[in-house]
Amino acid sequence: MTVLVTRPDERGQQLADELNRVGIVALHSPLLTISPGSQLAQLPSQLSQLKPGDMVFAVSKNAVDFAAQTLRDIGFAWRNDLLYLAVGHRTALHFTEQTQQPVRYPLVTENSEGLLALSEMTDLTDKNILVLRGNGGREYFSEVARQRGATVELLECYQRQNTELDPVETARLWQRCGVNILLVTSMQSLQALLELIPREEQQWLLDCCLVTVSERIAALARSYGFQQVEVAQGADNANLFTKLTELTSLP
Repeated sequence: MTVLVTRPDERGQQLADELNRVGIVALHSPLLTISPGSQLAQLPSQLSQLKPGDMVFAVSKNAVDFAAQTLRDIGFAWRNDLLYLAVGHRTALHFTEQTQQPVRYPLVTENSEGLLALSEMTDLTDKNILVLRGNGGREYFSEVARQRGATVELLECYQRQNTELDPVETARLWQRCGVNILLVTSMQSLQALLELIPREEQQWLLDCCLVTVSERIAALARSYGFQQVEVAQGADNANLFTKLTELTSLP
C-alpha cells in the first residue's frame, strides 16, 4: 500500500516524510508548481485604498506567504484598522503571525460557506473586501459578498501551473511503486492528475482510493469515475495524516 501525496510545496513533502516515519510508504509528487502572482505589485496600493473597517480575506497559506513577502520587501506594514479573514484555522494562525492582527475564521465549516455565515458577513453594504488568492479558484465567496452589498477586489498573489511530468513514465512509476491511495487537496490538482495520466492508464487511477479535503472536490472526483473517495476533516497536514493512517490500518 502506497500513498501518493500530490500537495505542492513543503507541506506535501512534510506530510510524506511523516507518513514514511510511521511505516506508511508515501511518495511526494506535486502536480502543481506555485510561483508569484501577476498582481502582487498592486497590493500596497490596494491596502492603502481600503477604509477603516474594510476586510482582507486570505484564501490560503500561499496567498499569505506571497503577500507578506511583498510587503516586507518594501517595508509596508499590515494595517491595524482592517478586519482580516481566513477560510480555515491553520491559514488564520499563519495570517495572524504575518499581520500581527486578529484573524476571523469559521470555527466549524472551513470553506466559503462557513466564512459567509460569520456575523460580520451578514450585511456588507458599503464594505470593501480585498481577496488575496491564486489564479483561478472558486468565485462563490465573491459573488455572495457582492450580493450582500460589498465591493470585492480579487488580487492574484500566486499562480498554480501544472508540473511538467512525462505522462507514460509517471503512470508506470506510480504503478510500480504500488500506489493505491491518492491525496488530492484542490480542484486544480485533481484536474491536473486526470490531464496527466493517459486515458488508457486511467482505469488503474480510478481504482485507487482518493482522499481529499472537501465534499465539493469529492463530488467532482466521483463524477470523473472514482469509486472510493474519502474526505478528511480538514485540509491541514494533521487531519490528512489522521485520515491516511486510518485508511492504511484497515484490513
